[in-house]
Amino acid sequence: MEAFLESARKQFEYYKMLGEKTITRLSREELNMQHHSEMNSVATIVKHLHGNMLSRWSNFLVEDGEKPWRQRDNEFEGLDISEEQIMRWWAEGWLCLFDALRYIKPADHDRIIYIRNQGHSITDAVNRQLCHYAYHVGQIALLGKLIMADRWESLSIPKGVSQQFNADHFAKEKQNRHFTDDFLK
Repeated sequence: MEAFLESARKQFEYYKMLGEKTITRLSREELNMQHHSEMNSVATIVKHLHGNMLSRWSNFLVEDGEKPWRQRDNEFEGLDISEEQIMRWWAEGWLCLFDALRYIKPADHDRIIYIRNQGHSITDAVNRQLCHYAYHVGQIALLGKLIMADRWESLSIPKGVSQQFNADHFAKEKQNRHFTDDFLK
């Protein structure tokens, strides 16, 4: 359980970093840009992630992950959100998540976590959210790439340098460490 939670924490940190790198590159206008009526803006996705994170991770071990106070439909409304508000939502949501992960102990391994009255093991509940957040951070990155076009800079290994990146890694001794260690410096 401890190794799993440490790996999950690093994965969450990685996706947080990818999202932040995209969000901070965009102007207020770009953050609020909606390509068509069925597509969310970066600001809207952040607002949704914030609501989801607060709902899922507040009192994670003892309350259903879909809190009665959450207004999910409202997360997809609103335009012209400031960069400051977007970053406050971003930071608050991730802080709630990381705080909750710190409180999970090995003795909690067999606990059942409920989300909308559906039981999950802690592993399943964490994986569910990890995949959900990776999905939305991917949307944020894609929107950033579409918006910035030629101004876009890669978030990980840029095109055209994969062979050199791999050569540098294979030139080193084998190591047992998390892949995110190369990106979270």
